[in-house]
Amino acid sequence: MKLSRIIKYIRESLGISQEEFAVKIGVERLAVVRWENEKVTPNKMAQNKLYEIAKESKTNIYDFMVKDLPEHKVIGNTITLYHGSKSGVEGDIRPASRERCDFGQGFYMGTQVQQPLTLICTNPEAVLYVVELDLTGLKVVEIPTDIDWALLVAYCRGRLEQAKGTRLYEKYSTMLADCDIAVGGIANDRMFFVLDRFFEGTITDKGLVESLSALQLGVQYVAISQKACNQIKIVHQVKLPELVRLCLDDISEINRQYGLSTANEICKNYRREGRFFDEILKEGK
Repeated sequence: MKLSRIIKYIRESLGISQEEFAVKIGVERLAVVRWENEKVTPNKMAQNKLYEIAKESKTNIYDFMVKDLPEHKVIGNTITLYHGSKSGVEGDIRPASRERCDFGQGFYMGTQVQQPLTLICTNPEAVLYVVELDLTGLKVVEIPTDIDWALLVAYCRGRLEQAKGTRLYEKYSTMLADCDIAVGGIANDRMFFVLDRFFEGTITDKGLVESLSALQLGVQYVAISQKACNQIKIVHQVKLPELVRLCLDDISEINRQYGLSTANEICKNYRREGRFFDEILKEGK
């Protein structure tokens, strides 16, 4: 994901010389030469102009910039995953995210690179990490993306407090007990749009599950214990330049709009099937 290679790729996709490219950007030819040779990094204004040119010419820089990253793979007990940090990881890896996260506090890693990239792209200090997780000797709990997944996320996000003292609350409060790694679907803003509608009582569990299945945001591995964090090794890291962040911000918005419209349509189709949140809570008492 080197900026110099991305700049050269944009120019070559246009089929123009360095001198013609410089004119298009509004800089001297020597500036383009230095950018492509990694001698100088273009400033924020130049990177904005570069992205405008790429966007206008419909140059697909996303696929180009991620193709050199290590792929998600499983070799024995070792899994290659992706972690996005808005300001970088300092010191040892720890289960130190916000308390109110999908599966509680932990170190979150995903199977798809685009999800963490679009999550962190608005921050100037954003860093993408490629990591290897060794599952040897760890207790792993896998949660299918279904109603149990939704209610576990609801519990971890503090949305089941009204059910405190019930069998339902007890089930989800103990689901990750003594767990080192939790594995489950990713819940981003597209999913939370659907989850919130479910908690508010405007859609049923059937509509919720069908929407979650359709969005397919990938799987996250969450290191809940320090033991699990100790078995994570950073193998590659990339600080995101302005040009890359602009591209990812656009992709994030496109994905969000698509996800919301897809979820809306599915919820309409299943509005008369399944149970509402308050019915599930009553059954769980």
